[in-house]
Amino acid sequence: MAKDSAAVRPALSAGRAIPQLLKDLRALRVCVFHPRDQDGEGLTRQLERIGCQVQAFWPPLPALPTGCDLVFMALSPDLLDTDFTWCEVEDGPTVIAVIAYENPTIIEAVLRIGAKATIASPVRSFGLLSALVLARELSGTIKKQKKRILQLEAKLTGARHIAEAQDILCKQRGISKEEAYQAIREQAMSKRVTAEEIAMAIINANEILSFKS
Repeated sequence: MAKDSAAVRPALSAGRAIPQLLKDLRALRVCVFHPRDQDGEGLTRQLERIGCQVQAFWPPLPALPTGCDLVFMALSPDLLDTDFTWCEVEDGPTVIAVIAYENPTIIEAVLRIGAKATIASPVRSFGLLSALVLARELSGTIKKQKKRILQLEAKLTGARHIAEAQDILCKQRGISKEEAYQAIREQAMSKRVTAEEIAMAIINANEILSFKS
């Protein structure tokens, strides 16, 4: 019985998180790049019903309005080879592609603009909300993973610098690695900087002295 209760808890937590995701959609600033036809107007109205703050443009802008969170991009044939700089921004908005048909060229264009979801044209109300939620969730997860990777890479680089600085101190002072690490830490604490910064200072100083000799 206890096992059953434990298994239910994650599901309940996920259920409570869903309404918050839906509430967050109402604060989204959305750009719709779609021809000003019945389909484009219908997409804009549906997004407004959800509660999004919507701006519609055609043709697509070379630069996005300030604060844009999400972009709907209609991949019309005349845009398939167009490159948009805002698609390449590291912390750019979530992109959802609007496609009328599927072929290798269209799929390549979807990947090139970094779309996190696609919806079919003509756009229907069914599936739009799911696409919004899933695209935003996927985009957020990817950004968190990239941030985590950068932090791990920085930590690994810092560890390598400290190890290199330890080797330098061991050779220069004839001390053990433990003593070298303690010396680095003491310097970092006294100067109120990180151990990695002290390590880099030791490495740079060693390079300068080696060059002079």
